[in-house]
Amino acid sequence: MEEKTSVAAEHRFPCEACGADLRYDPGDDQLVCDHCGNIQPVSGDGPWSGAIRELDFRKGVNAQLSAEDIEETRVVTCPNCGAQTEFDIDLHAAECPFCATPVVTDTGTHRHIKPRGLLPFAWEEAQARDAVTDWLGGLWFAPNGLAEYARKGRKMNGIYVPYWTFDADTKTRYTGQRGTHYYETRTVTRDGKRKQVRVRKTRWRNVSGRVARFFDDVLVLASKSLPKKYTDGLEPWDLSALEPYKPEYLAGFRAEGYQVELVDGFDEARAYMDRMIRRDIKYDIGGDDQRIGSVNTDVADVTFKHILLPVWLAAYKYRGKSYRFVVNGRTGRVQGERPYSAWKIAFAIVIGIIIALAVGFVIAENQ
Repeated sequence: MEEKTSVAAEHRFPCEACGADLRYDPGDDQLVCDHCGNIQPVSGDGPWSGAIRELDFRKGVNAQLSAEDIEETRVVTCPNCGAQTEFDIDLHAAECPFCATPVVTDTGTHRHIKPRGLLPFAWEEAQARDAVTDWLGGLWFAPNGLAEYARKGRKMNGIYVPYWTFDADTKTRYTGQRGTHYYETRTVTRDGKRKQVRVRKTRWRNVSGRVARFFDDVLVLASKSLPKKYTDGLEPWDLSALEPYKPEYLAGFRAEGYQVELVDGFDEARAYMDRMIRRDIKYDIGGDDQRIGSVNTDVADVTFKHILLPVWLAAYKYRGKSYRFVVNGRTGRVQGERPYSAWKIAFAIVIGIIIALAVGFVIAENQ
């Protein structure tokens, strides 16, 4: 990095009418004051305005980005799950939004590549809570108490979760084989009888060729605080609706610092690209079946962005165990840890045994 930047200002915006903190109002693209009701628009000015700019991947890996692309923020690190989230500077103790572990705030700073874009929240907290309650209610064998616990209004945390996106232009040379199916008729003996059957066989022919694909916005989770299967389950994200990063969008919310470094994020993106390239190769080979031999891919013009995506998060402690639920802050899609009720499972087993015995009794009577 060219030079060290100062710690960024807190994402707090005072109300012009009463001085209280404003918060971003999901869906209305405005800042509101819960104290006096004043409304202020999201500013279009400042260093964050304008188009969302891609950054050169090699410069990012080699620490050659300009100072304007780097920032430091005040963070607290959870001793349990390791999540790094921004907290209000006036708070001295809080709860980790990812695992509900008590934490002491103001434990350090996080120096990182600035986010270039984000998807603003579109769902309010109340809507997200209702979505979780409905999701729990639709789960078989979930404890009734947990759904009721969620319904009573435990606060959900609005978190901007970090992601990387990668663009790359790829050109691939390959060798392989194209398989064409044909059939032969054979005479076989089964149960003492001779009969003719058709047997499928494959004729293989060596082939070679080239495929090309431009990858746009390959999305990679840059957080380790939540299981990837949950965040993957929140997709799809409408990345075409990304807004240039503005701190006003974070007013009233928290932002997590990325834990997956840029080079590791590209390794995951490259694995996805390789899967897509192999699919393209099979399509290009054609025929009824395909075998891929050698694959040589040239990757050029790699760029990236650090972006933030909105997630409503609840970490509930129920009967000594933590359960986490995440809600897509744009679509309301819910994912989470699945709880089970032992008595519901036992009851279902008993009912199943009774039904099986009844069916068996009816069959025996008919016989």
